[in-house]
Amino acid sequence: MKNAESTATIHRLDRSRHAAPQVFERLREMIVSLELEPGTVLSRTELATRYGLSQTPVRDALIRLGEEGLVDIFPQHATVVSQISVPQALQAHFLRRSIELEVVRTLAQTRKASLVARLRATIAEQMECMEPQDVEQFALLDHAFHRQMYEAAGVPQLWDLVRRLSGHIDRLRRLHLPVEGKTSAVVRDHTEIVDAIEKSDVEAADAALRKHLSGTLSQVDQIRTRHPTFLSDH
Repeated sequence: MKNAESTATIHRLDRSRHAAPQVFERLREMIVSLELEPGTVLSRTELATRYGLSQTPVRDALIRLGEEGLVDIFPQHATVVSQISVPQALQAHFLRRSIELEVVRTLAQTRKASLVARLRATIAEQMECMEPQDVEQFALLDHAFHRQMYEAAGVPQLWDLVRRLSGHIDRLRRLHLPVEGKTSAVVRDHTEIVDAIEKSDVEAADAALRKHLSGTLSQVDQIRTRHPTFLSDH
């Protein structure tokens, strides 16, 4: 195991906001982006010192991360970034696919030119971020694309729900994204989804979304081969 001190980037907190949610958000972002890899030890004392806080808000942030399964808390011992749980990733995928199929069907039935234009603009931005050094921005734009669809369908809170439960599958996707051809496949899938929405083709939208969301899970064995210590079957 390695200590978070070697990898974490420290940012100033917004003193006008409560500290614990900010620490949670920062740590969650670093875990999901794999800046904090599975097995990294998170010291409550060190985090409190580096953020200039008491240990209470840090403890609260770590408890929230534990509730999402992103850290394993060993009382009186250590808090460690968890391995990526393949079963939890599968459950998150099941939920997201179930919701998002209804989202794209709704959008295809109520075709809106303004939405199509916004989605195509996001795809255009993604096409400018397909190099390996731009993978973080590409991932942010991927989330923006899907969030725009949830908002257009009138269910933005469901996007928030999906995001809260997607820590494990998001880490799998983050491991998969740098693989050659993956960013091109994402752009292609997004384009097919928007084309189907624009044509009011519900069946094509359904098929395009199913294909898009299945990409990473179909590569679990290959991801495990490249990162044998990162994945868990529990």
